[in-house]
Amino acid sequence: MVDRQALGRWGEDVAVRHLEASGYEVLARNWRSPQGELDVVALGEGRVVFVEVKTRSSVAFGEPAEAVTPLKARRIHGLALSWLHQNRPRGGHALRFDVIAVIRGPEPQVVHLRDAF
Repeated sequence: MVDRQALGRWGEDVAVRHLEASGYEVLARNWRSPQGELDVVALGEGRVVFVEVKTRSSVAFGEPAEAVTPLKARRIHGLALSWLHQNRPRGGHALRFDVIAVIRGPEPQVVHLRDAF
């Protein structure tokens, strides 16, 4: 049995390394409010990017990104507004909502879906 929290933390670490290697600056990880949590907030490509990370140990139950439902996307949009209210970086940055899907293995598989929702 895989510890789901440990798997999730591992996937977020993989996603952050992917973002940083792609030139993004990570502004926040696991930002919490009473309404929920944002996995990663990053600055890159002239945008503030809100990233939902989904990690699986296999695709036996579907692709990781399929777990981002319309309800989850709406919740992330609301959380993003709260984060921006408190932390908006200087400059006129556009916003983007991405999903990074990670599948555990000897070499993690990382799929970065830009403008996912």
